Amino acid sequence: MERYETKDIRNIAFFGHGASGKTSLLEAVLHEAKATNRLGSVDDGTSVSDFDPEEKERHFSIDTSLFHFKWQGREVNAIDTPGYPDFVQGVISSLSVVETAIIVVSATNGLQVNTQKIWNLAGEAGLARIIILTKMDGENIDFLQLVNSLQETFGQECLPLVLPVGCGDGFKGVVNLLNLPDQVPVDVVGDVVVSREKLVEGIVSVCDEQLERYLDGQKIEIEKLEGCFSAAVASGGIVPILCCENRGGLGVKEAIEVIAKFAPSPEKDVVRKCVSIEGEEKEIADLTNNPFSAQVFKSITDPFVGKLSFFRVYSGTLEKHPTVFNPRTQKSEKIGHMFRTFGKEQEEIASAVPGDIVTISKVEDISVSDTLCDPHRIMKFDDIKFPNPMVSLAVKPKSLGAEQKIGETLHRLVDEDRTCMISRDIQTHELVITGMSSLHLGVILNRLKRRFHIEVETSQPKIPYKETITLPADAQYKHKKQTGGKGQYGEVYVRIEPLQRGGGFEFKSEIVGGAIPGQYIPPVEKGIRETLEKGILSGNQIVDVKVVLYDGSFHNVDSSEAAFKIAASKAFQSAFQKAKPVLLEPIVDLEITIPPEFMGDVTGAIASRRGRVQGMDSFGDLQVVKVSISLAEVANYETELKSMTHGRGSYTMEFSHYDVVPSHLAQGIIAQAEKGDESEH
Repeated sequence: MERYETKDIRNIAFFGHGASGKTSLLEAVLHEAKATNRLGSVDDGTSVSDFDPEEKERHFSIDTSLFHFKWQGREVNAIDTPGYPDFVQGVISSLSVVETAIIVVSATNGLQVNTQKIWNLAGEAGLARIIILTKMDGENIDFLQLVNSLQETFGQECLPLVLPVGCGDGFKGVVNLLNLPDQVPVDVVGDVVVSREKLVEGIVSVCDEQLERYLDGQKIEIEKLEGCFSAAVASGGIVPILCCENRGGLGVKEAIEVIAKFAPSPEKDVVRKCVSIEGEEKEIADLTNNPFSAQVFKSITDPFVGKLSFFRVYSGTLEKHPTVFNPRTQKSEKIGHMFRTFGKEQEEIASAVPGDIVTISKVEDISVSDTLCDPHRIMKFDDIKFPNPMVSLAVKPKSLGAEQKIGETLHRLVDEDRTCMISRDIQTHELVITGMSSLHLGVILNRLKRRFHIEVETSQPKIPYKETITLPADAQYKHKKQTGGKGQYGEVYVRIEPLQRGGGFEFKSEIVGGAIPGQYIPPVEKGIRETLEKGILSGNQIVDVKVVLYDGSFHNVDSSEAAFKIAASKAFQSAFQKAKPVLLEPIVDLEITIPPEFMGDVTGAIASRRGRVQGMDSFGDLQVVKVSISLAEVANYETELKSMTHGRGSYTMEFSHYDVVPSHLAQGIIAQAEKGDESEH
């Protein structure tokens, strides 16, 4: 393999809304760069990027896929990311390992919600951005209106670097405004002179020396312009707009040349910060001469190959089967074979330099976000931050005896996807899997079946209601039983009172004078705790209550721990019923992101679901509605929001607190619980 340096590397990722033509564009790029010998198709299932069986069936990207190609002395690492927000993990993890975001926009569909979010995320990550308009051979395309829309949404720094020659069926290619041909085609779209003047003004505005010459009316040499253009792209001062069509490859070569020539190298990387073992925050500046450091951004488990871990090298060099240190596990790991990934294929490599994206296999205790570093210079990068998953399903295996296996295999799948969680609800005793959407969960469960041959039954998870009291109360219970032989005797007097929300449970003994011997006090508390766990109204846990044991009596012969447990439980139940008990429900905070035209419909629907709007904000051209709502009312909200906004709305959710269930609803929940108890018996 030819040796190269960090300055020769270009790390790029293709981002875009679903059906923007992002994967097809990458296929065209790989074909133009001679990295593939045929042009793959998403629709035909022949794409080298969408190689997973699930992707082939659904005809869209679910996971990230990695590729490498060479162009004019550049070593380009390219990542294809999922277009639908249901699979946002791949987007977020890729943003952390590249210098340039290729924002792909369909010329036929225009700007869409997910594109706007990705734009902001790429900006927050400090990445250079290049916009590529695809499907220029489609119908009803207005290139100038598209440019205007991009500038209104993203800023005036978005400037065409090329102009199309024709549109729709008449699209013949592009004209580069930086290197204009001697003769411009007559059917070029747009004013070449005005567009080039705006581009040059934007370029020189980031370079004081050339700006002064430009203002003096001097001609700027093309080499000087290109040098300033590279700096402008890296800093975000200019976001070049390109255009192409994928099937015939028109405009694709020009796009590759822009990436190779003007996208920043890892030497001009965004600032990477790490924390040393002493807790000192540092910036990695000298990539080559610093000790080795890297971060894992992708992990997959293959039933045949084993675990594959993908990481970006930030500093130092890896070669000859080195040992690296993982600060999370506090363990050193021996790296065996290293690979460069091309879709589903792996090519073994002998070494890796700063900027390289590397794959290793069969190192089990490495996870997404892990830092790998020199064992003698321990440091750690911040964890990659993923959004909280929001949509849950309770799952149980269809086949008997697979309970343990399903937990193990689901945890392996969750280790690949940090926007998915698996948990055992200690209150409802259900195994619950939570993801970004119903579609996301469907893919996870299909993989469980396809890879590990486990089929499951699913249902909506039970809402983890809780019970509490609203008034103080007291009660007494005497447990006395004589059935021949040793009897049972225990009498307790308890006083209960509500605690603040989140107060949990408090137990206090005020027994004096030996009314109840000391050895029977713990059984009293234990009997009450067991009742708290089982619940009284609806079979849900009782919380936020204080219990005081203040009197009682015992029998020298017949008293026992069991008798006092029973007496305590009965006394507590009696007091609980007097204390005006209520049900509590989990309340969550939603942030709903929508185009403004759907504001009325969305807020009206939220009100009908007992939600309360807490505030509003904006996110580019989108509106963000902040809502407090019962978890029980969110069960099918994903489907409703997508329907209401034609797929353009999204939301995030976080647990907030517990609050009282309205009495008319509580009665139905309690009745349903009683009905369930009867059916079990």
